[in-house]
Amino acid sequence: MYVIRLANGNLLVPDSAETEDGRVLGDAYVEIGPDDEDYLTLAAGALTEDEFAERRRQWSEGDEQLRREFLDYLARHGNWADRGER
Repeated sequence: MYVIRLANGNLLVPDSAETEDGRVLGDAYVEIGPDDEDYLTLAAGALTEDEFAERRRQWSEGDEQLRREFLDYLARHGNWADRGER
């Protein structure tokens, strides 16, 4: 997850909700402003919303290439689940 600089100057920062024993319940983003003590440190490496959108687009394109390669592999070698193997 990345730190994202919003148009209003605030940052979206990755955070996790955890149980008392440390198990992760979920990941989310929290918005912090310039008054937060970690703002300057986090802002130094933050992506703009446009930069983040571009990264997501590139991941999606990469995922499509990987999906095609996987489907090609299945076409050549078959699906183990169809053969009853494990």
